[in-house]
Amino acid sequence: MGPSHFVFLLLDGFPHISLSCAIEPLRLANHVAGAEIYRWSLASLDGGAVTASNGLSTPVGQGLMQLERREKLLIVAGDEALRDQGADLGAWLRTQRARGAVLGGICSGAYPLARAGLLSGREAAIHWAYHDAFSERFPNVRLTRSLYVADALHPTCSGGMATLDLLLHMIFQDHGRDLAVAVAEQLVCSGMRDGKSLQRFSAQFRHGVRNSLLARAIARMNENIETPMQAHELAEELGISCRQLERIFAKHLDVAPMRYWLELRLGRARNLLLQSEASVSEIAVACGFSSMSHFSKVFRARFGYSPANERAVRAAAEPAPRIRQSG
Repeated sequence: MGPSHFVFLLLDGFPHISLSCAIEPLRLANHVAGAEIYRWSLASLDGGAVTASNGLSTPVGQGLMQLERREKLLIVAGDEALRDQGADLGAWLRTQRARGAVLGGICSGAYPLARAGLLSGREAAIHWAYHDAFSERFPNVRLTRSLYVADALHPTCSGGMATLDLLLHMIFQDHGRDLAVAVAEQLVCSGMRDGKSLQRFSAQFRHGVRNSLLARAIARMNENIETPMQAHELAEELGISCRQLERIFAKHLDVAPMRYWLELRLGRARNLLLQSEASVSEIAVACGFSSMSHFSKVFRARFGYSPANERAVRAAAEPAPRIRQSG
């Protein structure tokens, strides 16, 4: 058997760090093994160079092509993946899957796979910034907040340094623990994180506190974005008084519990406005606002413009579409 071949399909605006974290472990695996056990190539939708999120233009060797059985395709994508790439990409992905190719996604690379219907009923990982919009659009996908999902057919990861964790895991699966550890040591990694590690810091770590009641309260808030409770209901669930709940938030976060909860809901609403095609009224309901007027009022107070203007503000800030010159 020859070397395993990875094809990285780059979409415009892909995070460059994710590509580096995918290729370097493969290069070092060959170096440590003293043999070419991995090969890799870059592709784009049309075979032309792709501009990364940091502005670097990355040349590729090919456009969409037929994959062989020993090839693994990983889609490396950022914000651009949230936009529909057209029926051609979905049809091509379904054809390659039928031929036996492994198809995965890095950062927001799970989006094209989900659109093609390849992730229905499966567990998948995506960068935490895209969770809200993705879960609303693809409810049949079992989205996880973990670093990666090492699915044999459709591996996915949250991007960034989690890409390194996924590739180390794949090397471990292919060639054993010793090689994976040796590659990690070459990369000066402090350790190999498993797929169950969470993408985001815990509330205790983020806020620099170790209060279990605060952590439980924040967890319940995140679980109830769509149906927020009153402060006394949350306190009752935690087995404390409303006054105790307020003291805990005031001491550790210098904010009232309901204000903190409102910030969480507004943050999710803003994500959905930027990343989904749901109507403003649908987003208001999804974020626990029963009144459109109240939603608009608190949103404007927080961000400086109304929910209806959010998408227009984002569109105005985006650069004009790049026109590829021929010849």
